[in-house]
Amino acid sequence: MKIVAKTDKGIVRDSNQDAYAVGEFPEEVAWAVVCDGMGGAAGGNIASALAVKVISDKINASYRPNMKDSSIKNMLDSALVAANIEVYDLADAKPELHGMGTTVVCAIVRNGYAYIAHAGDSRAYIFNGKELKQVTTDHSLVQDLVDKGQITKQEAEKHPNKNLITRAIGVDKSIDIDFDEITLSDEEILILCTDGLSNYVSDDEMISEVNDGRYYAFADRLVKKANNNGGGDNITVVAIAN
Repeated sequence: MKIVAKTDKGIVRDSNQDAYAVGEFPEEVAWAVVCDGMGGAAGGNIASALAVKVISDKINASYRPNMKDSSIKNMLDSALVAANIEVYDLADAKPELHGMGTTVVCAIVRNGYAYIAHAGDSRAYIFNGKELKQVTTDHSLVQDLVDKGQITKQEAEKHPNKNLITRAIGVDKSIDIDFDEITLSDEEILILCTDGLSNYVSDDEMISEVNDGRYYAFADRLVKKANNNGGGDNITVVAIAN
């Protein structure tokens, strides 16, 4: 299993509110978690860092070899719920942190499968060498409008409210989490990212940056492309290859 990752504050923001962690277990098992904080500079940084720590700790403490698929789903669900409680309680306890929260996308990859949990608009993609497929569905206002047929996907990309999300870790006492289980062949690569990438780099541009298959350069190239296209947000990219 091969993992590459990079985070960058971009060229407009003063600080980086993104956070991530990656790791491996024996027998070719990899995991990753990516968060994009919100709620002011201090709040966003704290929310994303805390969520990453809680989720990473839960995965490292709970993962066992030969876990059933359902057990992996339950583990990820429990990890995100725990992170939600920690971030919410901290925001509730400190007035200066009220309203802070973070998106999250995390994954376990093993035995040709990727198990993905997410809340918010940080994304997971699969790249098969030619095509890029978005696995996750954004929890956002514009995605809701697209789903209802009120705007097109193309209109959503330019919508003035495209950054308004409808789910996030730490905003409410409870969190609704989406879970995806997908096959991942030896030729396919899982890419996790924050919206600092997806809002500044089109699918076609992403494909152009990674279509030579040199996975070890993917994270660096995609971050550079986002910065070249304006770099208006923090950018985090994780790529996992078999």
